Order: sequence, then C-alpha cells, then structure tokens
Amino acid sequence: MNARQRLNDAVLACVRLERRIDPYIRPTADRLLRGPVQTLVQWCVNVRRHDEHLRIAEERSLPDEAATTEAIAHQMARFIMREYTPGTAQRAGNTKTYGVVHGEFTVPDGLPERLRHGVFSHPATYRAWVRFAGPGPLAPPDIQDNGVLSIAVKLLGVDGATLLDDERGTQDFTGITTPTFTTPDITENLKLQQHVYAGTPVLYFIGPRHPHLCDMVMQGLYAKTHSSPLEARYWSCVPYLLGEGQAMQYAIAPRDGVRSRAPWHPVDDYLRQALAATLRERDVVLDFLVQLQTDPHRMPIENASVVWPERLSPFVPVATLRLPRQEFAGAEQFALADRLTFNPWHALPEHRPLGNQNRARRAVYLRLSHLRQAMNGTPHTDPGTTAA
Repeated sequence: MNARQRLNDAVLACVRLERRIDPYIRPTADRLLRGPVQTLVQWCVNVRRHDEHLRIAEERSLPDEAATTEAIAHQMARFIMREYTPGTAQRAGNTKTYGVVHGEFTVPDGLPERLRHGVFSHPATYRAWVRFAGPGPLAPPDIQDNGVLSIAVKLLGVDGATLLDDERGTQDFTGITTPTFTTPDITENLKLQQHVYAGTPVLYFIGPRHPHLCDMVMQGLYAKTHSSPLEARYWSCVPYLLGEGQAMQYAIAPRDGVRSRAPWHPVDDYLRQALAATLRERDVVLDFLVQLQTDPHRMPIENASVVWPERLSPFVPVATLRLPRQEFAGAEQFALADRLTFNPWHALPEHRPLGNQNRARRAVYLRLSHLRQAMNGTPHTDPGTTAA
C-alpha cells in the first residue's frame, strides 16, 4: 500500500467513525446547517459557470465525449475483472442489493396537460420491479458504506417502442439519495474512476492539484447513516425529456414521513433487514414527483453538480409507487436482481435521457451489464416475460 492509499484509508476511517454517532447528531445538524451550506456551495458552483445560451431541453456534447465514454467503460470493466472471480461479479455502481421488490406505479387522472407525456399521458397502473441498493463500487457492511443509497424502478407493460431494443415494454427510472451527482460531467467522472481503480477515491475530491471540494461537500450533506431504504428521498440528479422540447428531473419520496433510527450495533446487512421487516408488516407508498426545467442556465442539462432551484420550479406529484406487504428475501428474488438490468435508456422516446452523463450511461451500462452477466453465467432476462 502506498502513501496515497494510506491517506485515502485514513480519511475513510474517520468518516466511518462519524457514521457510528451520525444518527444522534445528524437530525439537528441537517436542520440547522444543510440549507445554508448548500446555498453557499451552490453559489460557488454557479459563480464559475458561463451562460451558454441554450434553449429548454437543449443538449451540447462535450469535446471527445465518445472517447471519454469508452475510457470510463474500460476503466470500470477493469475494476470488475480485478475485484471479482467468475460467478461472483457485482455491479460496478449501485453495487449491494438490499432487495428487489414488486410494486404498482399508478398515474392518476387529471394531470395538467403539460405533464401528460409518455407513461404519464393517461391514467394507468403499471406493474413494477424496484431494486434498492448501496452505492458501490464494493459491497461492505452497510455501516461502512459511503451513506448514499439508490433506487431503480422498472415499469412493465408499457406501450410503445423503447430506446433500447433488448427489452420490450419497460420504462426504467433511477435515483440516488443526493440531489447532485458525484461528478459534474463525464470528463471528471473518468478522473474519479481512475482514482477508484487506484484505491484513492477520496483524493479525487481533496487532491491538491484538482480538488472537487464543492462536489465533496454536496455529497457529504446528504450521505449519512440511513435507517431504512424506505425512509429516504431519491433524486434523478440528471435530466430527462418529459415530451419533446421539455426537460425534467424527478424525485421519489416516501409519503408517510416515518423516520426510525439505525441500530447502535448494526449487523452487516441491517438495511436489508429493515426493508424486509417493514414490508413484512405493511404497504409502503412513495410519491413520484417531477420538476420541469424553466431556466436553461440556472437548471443546466450538462452539469450534474447544480441543484435545480425549487423556487424556480417546484417538484409536483405525477404518480404513486405502492409497495404492497410482501416477503422478498428469498433466493429467487436476489437471483432476479442479478439477471435484471436497469438502464435509463430503457425508456420511451418521450423520456429520453439528457446530458453527457446520461448519454455515456447508455454505452457504459450496457457494456458492464454484459460483462457481469457473462462472468456469472446469468444471461439477461427480459422482465416483460417475468411476473412482478
């Protein structure tokens, strides 16, 4: 282990120590500090940006975007092949599966006309698979992970052709528990992936030559010791179409506001146990909300470090995701998690992913899912043929 790796591990050890006391200090800290600190950090991010005079939902490719995308896919594939033997491969991101559960995604009647596009175009109820997961790139005990959770929702029985042809009738929505992404764009994401491979991801944020302190603080404001995947709010972080010429971000938020406390001596998989215990007892309802882009500069398509201000465009509910009471911890559903692939490009054209991070995801996610499933001998399952 070299000096850079030792420094990285020392910082992570301090973060993990904080995670032990986090449930006792975090609610007060969030209430007093999160808003003002986020405002200050976002001012620092925005003051360095230039207005590119783009239109609503307009994209602009980065220089060398195709080469950068290929380099990210190559780097992450190297990581998987180094870390896992055949039959044990995991996802390089959103790695640790807490559970795959079935649900119902209901679009109500009476949505405003500007919101009625794609799956929201008419009242309907879709069957859904929902995967809750940890952030990755590895799957340590929950208390030692980096405190960011993820959700992936796959709707089934969707009418219309989708943007990827490896599935029929699906629409995927993905999110994490921070309103901004880890990196602003794929150029910086490649640097992060290189640090991950080198065992020094912390140095991506605090390295003296090219620090990313604003992104680190934004992640730190929301990374915490979670009590349950069902009690967290998830953001898309990156934009999507909501009909031609209109962009949105979305969020998925629990409706009941229940907040429990993480155990003092948590077992390695306490988040999986919390998820299972809740769904063994009762239904859970989450609201699906969308936020329309109303200012192309203040709500950018290509920069995922910028929080779209809710004072310019608040989130509004457009659907509900109901997870009925169920038992899900069986081996069959965890095997299903391995066979399923979630990709934002499993989408209707009306919900086409926007921005460089999303454009890169199409190739990166496909390549990595093919690699993982080839290593494990678990070919991709078209969920249109799987009962939810």
